[in-house]
Amino acid sequence: MPTNVIMPQMGESVAEGTITKWYKKLGERVDRDEALFEISTDKVDAEIPSPAAGVLTLILVKENETVAVNTVVAVIDGEGAAAVVPAPEEAVVPKPGAAPPAVPPTPSPAAGLSAASAVARPAAFPESAETGELRTSPLVRRIAREHHVDLGQVKGSGLGGRVSKKDILDFIERRSAGGAGAAAPEAPQVTAAPVIFTGPTQVVPMTPMRRQIAEHMVTSKRTSAHVYTVVEAEMTRVVATRERCKEEFERHHGIKLTFTPFFIRACVEAIRELPIINSSVDGTNIIYKRDVNIGIAVALENGLIVPVIKRADEKNFLGIARAVQDLADRARAKRLSVEDVQGGTFTITNPGGFGGLFGLPIIPQPQVAILGVGAIEKRPVVRDDAIAIRHMVYLSISYDHRVIDGAVAEQFMGKIKKILENWDEAVL
Repeated sequence: MPTNVIMPQMGESVAEGTITKWYKKLGERVDRDEALFEISTDKVDAEIPSPAAGVLTLILVKENETVAVNTVVAVIDGEGAAAVVPAPEEAVVPKPGAAPPAVPPTPSPAAGLSAASAVARPAAFPESAETGELRTSPLVRRIAREHHVDLGQVKGSGLGGRVSKKDILDFIERRSAGGAGAAAPEAPQVTAAPVIFTGPTQVVPMTPMRRQIAEHMVTSKRTSAHVYTVVEAEMTRVVATRERCKEEFERHHGIKLTFTPFFIRACVEAIRELPIINSSVDGTNIIYKRDVNIGIAVALENGLIVPVIKRADEKNFLGIARAVQDLADRARAKRLSVEDVQGGTFTITNPGGFGGLFGLPIIPQPQVAILGVGAIEKRPVVRDDAIAIRHMVYLSISYDHRVIDGAVAEQFMGKIKKILENWDEAVL
């Protein structure tokens, strides 16, 4: 029975996605949950698994084409019958006005496609093992680069020795556990791609992720009444706690003790007292959210991604620290799932990681607030009528004045400041 393959929704505010790579050709077999294509949105680049096993009988959306979520992008013959693949000269784009190839009905109203989108593609012969070329996807090659893996050492389980995402992730996990080679190095620093000038100016098209970030940020500014406030908090006790515990924390738990979990815990406790910070707006209604799902902005080479720690209010300090490390690692390795970027109710971003004193971030829809964390620095401050040197940080909040008043925002920031300055929660 034919199965429609649809463009998934990779986040609440995501309305469309771009197919950047097809891993299967027309007429090729695909297993259920095997990587079928790669997409890019403003929130995530991800491999999309096949919803069924069978033969790819129809490809309706070309590479680098952007379509709405829930649009049918391909059809799989689930009964596994051999597909009739047209010869190259028969694979033509229907003329304007001609009916597109028949597509089984879908419940989504967004599934309509223009004739120009329905392009049948000739099958390509698999790469020959005799060529010596490794059979991998772009995602697998990126993971290999980021983890310094020689793909020649990875045994592929796919057809013809193709190295799948599961193959390389299993290899990295074994290596980290001491099964093969040295431990993987830390993720590299994010750096801007160099621009090669061939004249006075150089025009470079935005990536799909960059285009959609731009669109959604402009939409947020049009939607929410942005207001900002900044407070300064002393971090002396937090810094002392981290310095005292970081070596034992890493030795016992296998992850580094960063400052991020401290800020998340403070935000969670402040939201308990002021739940409107954890709400959204629907017309003239305010929707309060029971679960506190904290989004953590992670900088990538070509954009920004915000994976979500689900039910952060139910986690202890160690649970939050583990979640932060896991999501950050998988975000930089392009291994986030659809669920990882959905459901955020409040977001934290960290311009201080690059030295910024503070930023005034744009609210991610449909949330109503976002916290900006600046750099932690030693500064002279007045304590008991004397000048003292203390670790200090600027914290900013961007909030939606449609539902949050200035007094509430100040109370929220005051609560965070109080928790950080009087930190007494055990981290070990």
